[in-house]
Amino acid sequence: MPPTSTLAIFSIAALALLLVPGPAVVYIVTRSVAQGRSAGLVSVAGVHTGSAVHVLAAALGVSAVLATSATAFMVVKYLGAAYLVWLGLRKLFARPDGEADAQAPSASRSRLFAEGFVVNVLNPKTAIFFLAFLPQFVDPARGPVAPQIALLGLIWIALGMASDGGYAFLSSALAGRLRRSRTAARRLDIAGGLVYLGLGAVAAFAGDGPRKV
Repeated sequence: MPPTSTLAIFSIAALALLLVPGPAVVYIVTRSVAQGRSAGLVSVAGVHTGSAVHVLAAALGVSAVLATSATAFMVVKYLGAAYLVWLGLRKLFARPDGEADAQAPSASRSRLFAEGFVVNVLNPKTAIFFLAFLPQFVDPARGPVAPQIALLGLIWIALGMASDGGYAFLSSALAGRLRRSRTAARRLDIAGGLVYLGLGAVAAFAGDGPRKV
């Protein structure tokens, strides 16, 4: 298993990325504003059931391959870093849109859950994290790779449930204000852009390859 210090660093990096509003957060906030807190929390459950798909895929071999193939690791690392930098620049230089459409049509709980699941299974932010970052914290010398990936994935899901649940509670409480505020959205874009740029730099300059046995 990874040492405590590695788990702590992983948790900080995961939380930083989770707090950046991406497709999943936008979906949760939209549903929370339109239908209330319970709809937001159902959406959170769907989103992180989708996260489990990414964990399962990594544990079944994606990250194991990256951990033993220097070429694959480097390609994925730099593609992931470039994508994160691109996301950061796009957020920093994005022009504020008009009033956000928070009036999404009402949906049943089963539909909220299913849509949240699909949103995160197809979420590039989650995919990039598992491909570009997670292998950095896996060390084959400390034992089988799959259990390490599973543990890191469970930490990601737990932190995601907490951070996204916070978005659901806060956005449902501030529903009226969020419908009108463009300044808050712009500030989130700037903060998110800086986080993406920072994580992109970490991904690009963290080591020259996977840890060796």
